[in-house]
Amino acid sequence: MDFGDIATNLVTIIVLINFILAGILVFIERKDIGTTWAWLMVIYFIPVLGFLFYIFFGRRLRRKNFYRMSVEEKEYLQSMVDKQLQRLNDEEFSQKPLITKYRESIRMNLTSANALMTTNNEIEILNDGKDKFNTLFDDIRNAKEEINIEYYIIRRDSLGKKLRDELTKKAKDGIKVRVLYDGIGSRKISSSFYKDLIANGGEVGEFFPSIFKLINFRINNRNHRKLCIIDGKIAYIGGFNVGDEYLGLHKKFGYWRDTHLRIKGDAVQHIQGRFILDWNQATKQQTGNIKKFSFSTETYKADSIVQIISGGPSSKTQHLKNMYIKLISSAKKEVWIQTPYFVPDSSFMDACKMALLSGVDVRIMIPNKPDHPFVYWATWSYVGELLAYGAKILLYENGFLHAKTMVVDQEVATVGTTNIDNRSFELNFEINATVYDEKVATQLKQMFLEDSTVCSVLTLERYQNRSNLIKFKESISRLLSPIL
Repeated sequence: MDFGDIATNLVTIIVLINFILAGILVFIERKDIGTTWAWLMVIYFIPVLGFLFYIFFGRRLRRKNFYRMSVEEKEYLQSMVDKQLQRLNDEEFSQKPLITKYRESIRMNLTSANALMTTNNEIEILNDGKDKFNTLFDDIRNAKEEINIEYYIIRRDSLGKKLRDELTKKAKDGIKVRVLYDGIGSRKISSSFYKDLIANGGEVGEFFPSIFKLINFRINNRNHRKLCIIDGKIAYIGGFNVGDEYLGLHKKFGYWRDTHLRIKGDAVQHIQGRFILDWNQATKQQTGNIKKFSFSTETYKADSIVQIISGGPSSKTQHLKNMYIKLISSAKKEVWIQTPYFVPDSSFMDACKMALLSGVDVRIMIPNKPDHPFVYWATWSYVGELLAYGAKILLYENGFLHAKTMVVDQEVATVGTTNIDNRSFELNFEINATVYDEKVATQLKQMFLEDSTVCSVLTLERYQNRSNLIKFKESISRLLSPIL
């Protein structure tokens, strides 16, 4: 067999592999149409390598029984959902105007995502890294029973070491401590980093760990949640990870602008429940029935209405995207969004366009400093499209904007880990707190206005006059946006 025959056979094999993989994509995995076409393009234009990319980045997660809940737990959760669905029509709630006004959104989140509604909550907004971690460390030092920590990124820097050391001290005092980190986001962390914590009774888990720290077949499905639950009474949820850059100590990014909520009240139970499910899945342990870990809470003066909504590749429905779209569709006056990445699908874009055409004031604030170039230029493409409909696009210039917030009509807001992109809506494990409270929404709106003073405005004229190089970058990035 000569070289020509070998080459021909090799090409035939490559074409056959591509054909088979294309068949899997179209007929078996049945992905979103945009995602399917993006992967087909990668497979056909980058033979062999495209196949390897798909193996690592494109495979769908097994959904059935991903979270191992007992029959008792499932029945308990469903009974709670059913009770709340019935109570939504009770006269008791007619005295709460925001529940009445956003009943459809609350019902959708309940039915789709089992997002139970709680009304006894006190919320503090933290939008500065130093304030957030100082407050968190104070709460950790005051813990009496249990500390559960879950972060996408925990670095081996000064902040990461300080968190570890504070947790180790509490473990020495007999407090139950659990730490869960993501295998890719925290890839430089290992169990040896926590040897003293483990030696003192602390537990450490890794979500979707890599093989020998080199190979990870779930690199595309990451646990992007950032949670801390203390004694079942205080919970943190939002955008801050654990690393010096979140304190504004990284030269590349400068000041780090993010948003986290500190919650006291009944919603803490549901954040705790999410942690337990993630912990059990990652460690293959069974810490006990979810009811057991729902500590009783005190009664607080504040009465913020909160739903904790989770989403991820284990779900058939994109709960978090639907939550955003439903709130945008309900807006009468304004929708103000802060996000580091704005790479939505057509349904999200259509919701924004309809709101704009209806006279709603839609403002989107994004960073004017890329940390992922392809995502940055894809973001420009999408916000540029909305400019033609009258959207106000603000470019944050005072460092890096990482906050993931949306405020609607100064009445309802959502804060969490979810970016406006396909990765957060479908590929990563995310969580948001949706708060129906005029006071909280007003505070977040005021923070948005303060951030606006350090923003430049992306006008339609400025966007239309962008260079041909930028237009080229946008075009390539937008083609790949479903799989970024």
